[in-house]
Amino acid sequence: KVPVLILSFFQHALKSGVRRYHVAPVLCQRAKVAMSHFEPNEHINYEKLEKNINIVRKRLDRPLTLSEKIVYGHLDDPAKQEIERGKTYLRLRPDRVAMQDATAQMAMLQFISSGLPKVAVPSTIHCDHLIEAQLGGEKDLQRAKDINQEVYNFLATAGAKYGVGFWKPGSGIIHQIILENYSYPGVMLIGTDSHTPNGGGLGGICIGVGGADAVDVMAGIPWELKCPKVIGVKLTGKLSGWSSPKDVILKVAGILTVKGGTGAIIEYHGPGVDSISCTGMATICNMGAEIGATTSVFPYNARMKKYLGKTGRADIAALADEFQQHLVPDSGCQYDQVIEINLSELKPHINGPFTPDLAHPVSDIGAVAEKEGWPVDIRVGLIGSCTNSSYEDMGRSAAVAKQALAHGLKCRSKFTITPGSEQIRATIERDGYAQILREVGGLVLANACGPCIGQWDRKDIKKGEKNTIVTSYNRNFTGRNDANPETHAFVTSPEIVTALSIAGTLKFNPETDYLTGADGKKFQLEAPDADELPKLEFDPGQDTYQYPPKDGSGQHVDVSPTSQRLQLLEPFDKWDGKDLEDMLILIKVKGKCTTDHISAAGPWLKFRGHLDNISNNLLIGAINIENGKANSVRNALTQEFGPVPDTARYYKKMGVKWAVIGDENYGEGSSREHAALEPRHLGGRVIITKSFARIHETNLKKQGLLPLTFADPADYNKIHPVDKLSIVGLADFTPGKPLKCIIKHPNGSQETIMLNHTFNESQIEWFQAGSALNRMKELQQKAS
Repeated sequence: KVPVLILSFFQHALKSGVRRYHVAPVLCQRAKVAMSHFEPNEHINYEKLEKNINIVRKRLDRPLTLSEKIVYGHLDDPAKQEIERGKTYLRLRPDRVAMQDATAQMAMLQFISSGLPKVAVPSTIHCDHLIEAQLGGEKDLQRAKDINQEVYNFLATAGAKYGVGFWKPGSGIIHQIILENYSYPGVMLIGTDSHTPNGGGLGGICIGVGGADAVDVMAGIPWELKCPKVIGVKLTGKLSGWSSPKDVILKVAGILTVKGGTGAIIEYHGPGVDSISCTGMATICNMGAEIGATTSVFPYNARMKKYLGKTGRADIAALADEFQQHLVPDSGCQYDQVIEINLSELKPHINGPFTPDLAHPVSDIGAVAEKEGWPVDIRVGLIGSCTNSSYEDMGRSAAVAKQALAHGLKCRSKFTITPGSEQIRATIERDGYAQILREVGGLVLANACGPCIGQWDRKDIKKGEKNTIVTSYNRNFTGRNDANPETHAFVTSPEIVTALSIAGTLKFNPETDYLTGADGKKFQLEAPDADELPKLEFDPGQDTYQYPPKDGSGQHVDVSPTSQRLQLLEPFDKWDGKDLEDMLILIKVKGKCTTDHISAAGPWLKFRGHLDNISNNLLIGAINIENGKANSVRNALTQEFGPVPDTARYYKKMGVKWAVIGDENYGEGSSREHAALEPRHLGGRVIITKSFARIHETNLKKQGLLPLTFADPADYNKIHPVDKLSIVGLADFTPGKPLKCIIKHPNGSQETIMLNHTFNESQIEWFQAGSALNRMKELQQKAS
């Protein structure tokens, strides 16, 4: 069954070779306002959004939440699409795509494999992940350009050939650049990074996905998303003192936990919203990824209008004013769950270690750390990242640092600063913030992700040394920042990081405690105050954007067959029409297993464009329940223990299919689809868990794997690493119908358990074709 719409697209694209624009950029009749300065001919289409919203509201006959308006406003077929929160799959037409350089490699390799001539929607690549923090901004940037020249050249030429804008290394972190240039109220944007929801701070529905999802959108195919539930967070009161926007999401993370937002959009509303700056709202939305949320969003208001004006987009703000009724929730709309937070009572928080939902008031953390045996001395404080690197963040940190300098103090801890973008870097240099932060002992790093994603050449400790760091980042999983499992990482606001770095200890509470100045006198830090936006215009800094040419058909994209960094993709094998019988268990995972555990970042980032090489990190961080060790599993054919990837390769060589057994919220964290590509490449067929994180489950489906969950979570205990598994019923694989799993124990006994899945009809076709990309190519062949 081939959808007529997809066939017509491929017929048009393949025969004419011209770019096909999807419905969103059609010119508005009321006003022609460009989506961004970089795409003057791509226009915002609020009239289409309005039309779709009205169709859906009439069908549902009820008030709509803001997130429903934007999501349903992008439906491919609003008149006929079945809509039920948490159950049906929506077919959507996003406005644009954004990719960071680590994930863009695989996304562009998949797009190349599709055979299409050009992207169908505005798309961009952002070079932010491959720059390692070592010596400081300029030196680290130049080193990254030298080391990653092959990859940067591939991305630049692929962007030029297929019509994708290219932000060069040094431009800044993808999410800050999106906020400054591409996000706007009512936009639907998908990005190949889990913190894409940052754009919700500007009223957009911005969703993190894997590269295969991005390829669907770039190919002009309707993108599928399970209809999200909506969790409302009502904000009352007003932020003041040491409390910051970061504390809102740290508090919410403590309430909902790392999986509490799974399958839902977090929608902030209420009178307290107006006390938060636009970049502060972005901070809150950004870290919504840590609670598993599909995305997060704020309603359009004056703070967003102010930010749009300051970033050169007053025309977008004027248009948004005209359509404001569609950019805020309807009165009387219903949420699936409501959380209320009084900002006037909210205290500064710090979360961690080892998980971003372990919430503590800053006033309590010293005593808790001593009780738990966590190191209280802070070795390094780190501010910046995609979560907290705005002008306001830097200003509030500088305000704290300035007070310490006035009393002759500098940071007792090492201290680093990561500007979010070239624009932020240039502006804080001009306005003196960067110099203040240097004087207090800080090292300004490159405009990139750096230590937040493990790109940190840390020298002050040895691996295995127990220590504490505090950051303004978003994640603090074991080994996340420096690959040291004994680093206790805590997440808090930039101003609290700065204060704690000056004091050098978790036992310091800036709201109540005193510091001793160089003159021996005690003093107390005052709560920081800083402008949310610069008084002057932003300094744009260096021009780091490469426009795609109007015609890139003559552009050559080079991938050397001997490259260790890049590798063209080969199609995965099709399903053979049979049940999966007598699979071995590669590993039964104990406890938390994030995408960092499945496909580590840090030094492995350099192989993100080479599937076979990066597969050497498969599940090396996961804990094997059989022996309590990481990267040590029993080879069922030889009975010898060895590394996980080596064992998987052995099974593949011997023609043996295998499965992975996981625990709760398997695959939480980053959107990296390599965590799905690698098990597929090395012969895996099934991942069975108690529950999945949303993005990872979708990524597994896209690559032709079977993500299944125990109908009874207690059945996790029935499977042992030495068992063999058979998945029965695949010939009758249909939506909503559970599959049988026969467990064969070494003693010859058997038992049967039931496994649930969330596949719909088209996703079953992905499995049968071997992958979503294979299915796309099948449709192309039929169309042509």
